[in-house]
Amino acid sequence: MKNSFLKNKSIKSFLDFFSRLLISAIFISAIPSKINDFERTVEYISSKGIPEPISSILLVGAIICLILGSGFFIFGENQKIGSVFLLLFIIPTTIIFHLFPFHQGAVFMNLALIGGLIITAIREPK
Repeated sequence: MKNSFLKNKSIKSFLDFFSRLLISAIFISAIPSKINDFERTVEYISSKGIPEPISSILLVGAIICLILGSGFFIFGENQKIGSVFLLLFIIPTTIIFHLFPFHQGAVFMNLALIGGLIITAIREPK
């Protein structure tokens, strides 16, 4: 009986889906403000030393990575694609916005998310 709970395939499948949903929640919650406050977000990116035209392009790319990444990560048959999109978003975001000056809480939260995404990206398909 030891670990029989996690040997149940439907429970494991549900927990896998639910875990991906929970991880994606932070990314999904970031989408509306990036779209609704597009200009203000571009200004914030520009304040980090990135020229405004490039900031706009980066923000569009970030929104695309968040939407596609979350969708593939949660619902895609191959979550690796989703995890790669989300990694493309979170790694540069962490470096640009949270390392200088150092925001300890944000950096460690993002490192935890990066770790979870890497696990998903390298795990073998079911």
